[in-house]
Amino acid sequence: MTVALPHAIATSRLVLRRSSSAYAARAFAIRQNWNVGRNLSSNGFPPEASVMAAWFGSHEDEWDSGTAYRFAILRDAQMIGLIDISAVHDGVGELGYWLDEADWGQGYGLEAGQAVMRFAFDEVALAALVAGHAADNAASGRLLAKLGFVSVGDAVIFSKSRAAEIVQRRLRLGAEQWRRDGAGRLA
Repeated sequence: MTVALPHAIATSRLVLRRSSSAYAARAFAIRQNWNVGRNLSSNGFPPEASVMAAWFGSHEDEWDSGTAYRFAILRDAQMIGLIDISAVHDGVGELGYWLDEADWGQGYGLEAGQAVMRFAFDEVALAALVAGHAADNAASGRLLAKLGFVSVGDAVIFSKSRAAEIVQRRLRLGAEQWRRDGAGRLA
């Protein structure tokens, strides 16, 4: 499904803007931090500027085709991270996110997550979202639980950033459960 977004999504402290190549350099700077990069299983570490630029350059086409919806997370007009719904297929998308380490523990992930979930369920009309986090990333697990996701099991996957297999916790949240439980409606 193609979704137009002529404006940004504003929360109480953040602005989520449709991602584009304009954010690649800032993202590259954030992702050079091992503490951020190690939790991104599908991205190599250290990041490569050309790979990052190409990936950000593809965001608008993904949006237009309805396969992914990626948002730069801005606080005080500065990019502090990215949140997205990717791998959209048959009414299901995958929630992913990362933040600059300086912005961890301040509730920005929850705030951005709630806004993007509303977008996914109300604007894109997805039936469900899935997500995953490294088993040793307890903070991400707590965030996903606060967003209403429930565990569907573990999987062993290859992490490009760690260049090793890891255990990934897999989670899911259906639109009906989200509406029934009111998850994501706090911000």
